[in-house]
Amino acid sequence: MSQSPEENQEVLQDGEETMSLVSHLQEFRRRIIICIAALFIASSVSYIYAEELIKIISRPVGMLYFMNPAEVFFTYLKISVFAGFLISLPVLVYQLWEFVVPAFTQSERRLALFLTPAFVLLFYAGIVFSYMFVLPAGVRFFLGFATDSLQPMFSLGSYLSFVISFVFPFGIVFEMPLCLVILAKMGFVNSAFLRRKRKICILLSFVFAAIISPTPDVFSQTMIAVPMVLLYEISVILIRYILKK
Repeated sequence: MSQSPEENQEVLQDGEETMSLVSHLQEFRRRIIICIAALFIASSVSYIYAEELIKIISRPVGMLYFMNPAEVFFTYLKISVFAGFLISLPVLVYQLWEFVVPAFTQSERRLALFLTPAFVLLFYAGIVFSYMFVLPAGVRFFLGFATDSLQPMFSLGSYLSFVISFVFPFGIVFEMPLCLVILAKMGFVNSAFLRRKRKICILLSFVFAAIISPTPDVFSQTMIAVPMVLLYEISVILIRYILKK
């Protein structure tokens, strides 16, 4: 007996399996549970090494202080969750990939198979670049305002919040080449178009930097905007000489 259209059963369409709405929701819930479990496990392991992580993060400033008894505990939790997110990011992205891939065509799946690890690697590259080069320069800039009557004393919790809000945007900024390559692959932009819009890109880079910068000073905004402009130029080169567009 044939099944009625109203039944929530899986059917075949164009030779591939199509899931019902209920099946999609169940699949989505399963993926969310896996992501939460991965984040929890990675954060729990990171908590064991929270003190070592604090030492690494505090290298640009040296000694840190805590202003109330609970500050250390909650700061350890915050750094553990942040480190857990970075560790579990490949799992999170993979679960997203597995959820959306059934809707892709075969060619789109091959492209996404390349773009997914590229997304993770570029995000890590942005975090590392910010920590290694931008953060120390930013800290030295702010410490330059110290005087004989004004000496810096960094709070553990405040400094950690500053570091996270400072380095995290670079993970997003470093995704620019990937986004532009995708747009070029889809035929929305080409290298000639991007070269013509270079001035607009520079303006939007500083506007975006002003929005996501953890502090309102021009130095922090410039340290975010300049890499964006450089990544834009790299994207133009990739699209012109690799994609031939």
